[in-house]
Amino acid sequence: MKKYFLYSGLLLSTLTLFNCSDDDNVVEGRFDRAELYVTSTASGDITVYDFSDDDQVETTTLTTLSTSNEGIEYDGDTDELFVASRSALNLSVFTDVEATIESGAVAAATGITATAAFNSPRALAINGDNVVVADNGTNQLFVYTRTSSGLQLRNTFDIAFDLWGVEFVGSDLYAVVDNTSDLAIFTNFLSNTTDGSLAATKQITIEGIVRTHGIAYDAQDDLLIMTDVGLASSDTDGAYHVIDNALSQIAGVANGGTLALSSQTRVAGSNTFLGNPIDVDYDTESNTIFIAEIANGGGRVLAFDVAQSGNANPAINNMLAGCSSLDFYGND
Repeated sequence: MKKYFLYSGLLLSTLTLFNCSDDDNVVEGRFDRAELYVTSTASGDITVYDFSDDDQVETTTLTTLSTSNEGIEYDGDTDELFVASRSALNLSVFTDVEATIESGAVAAATGITATAAFNSPRALAINGDNVVVADNGTNQLFVYTRTSSGLQLRNTFDIAFDLWGVEFVGSDLYAVVDNTSDLAIFTNFLSNTTDGSLAATKQITIEGIVRTHGIAYDAQDDLLIMTDVGLASSDTDGAYHVIDNALSQIAGVANGGTLALSSQTRVAGSNTFLGNPIDVDYDTESNTIFIAEIANGGGRVLAFDVAQSGNANPAINNMLAGCSSLDFYGND
């Protein structure tokens, strides 16, 4: 059993490699690296599923001193892993992630922990050296800049609606409006540099969704995916929606208007194991949608082929208690 160590400010992290034993059939591997990073609110563990081997899926567990994490993004260009802690209420960045895992030797990797006035951090979004954290407790967007000396808080914006998932689409920031079926767009988001109230440029309703949480956009396929948790008290009424030709479709809906359900694909039903799907990501090469399901069975990592619709069976159904957020990275 191999062990690797990452050090990050107040966090001491231990990586343990073992083979995954759950239902992990995945589309054939296409990458030198194909990794899914997943957080949990039930523990401080970060689970990394490695799909690069066609024959087996390997799972790496990163254990931190946080007891609950939600919000994760991996930056392959800098080999940095950004994680928001719901217990410590801070944002951490781990560096040299790939090198540490692949070295086969104990190695110390530098890391930074940024203090913040978080109340209930949820999703992260990265654009260049900027990291955005959506806080559902304060309804604020925190913008950090990654510098040579660490993470620096650049701006804090007050938002007039409840926040959850956030995603950069080019220079625009897309944000789900929690407790509704709405999508909000902040055009040229990073051009805003004055703290305080920030209004969305546009807000539209996604027909068919009861309550949205997760969001993912893929520029190559021009595909937008949004999750529907339905009733928070139910662990069986979740769904996700796929919007093809997303940019043109959204541009065609006026501010305050509705994107028709007929222009989307909805996946929901008893076969899906979707109850409260709170985060989503997409792999273009294998056409796979990854879902962080927090309620059904106590937590699952689910995956579906993008072509599926209706009451579909997941291609991956892996139990993970408190599964709360995820990020896929593939590189050939």
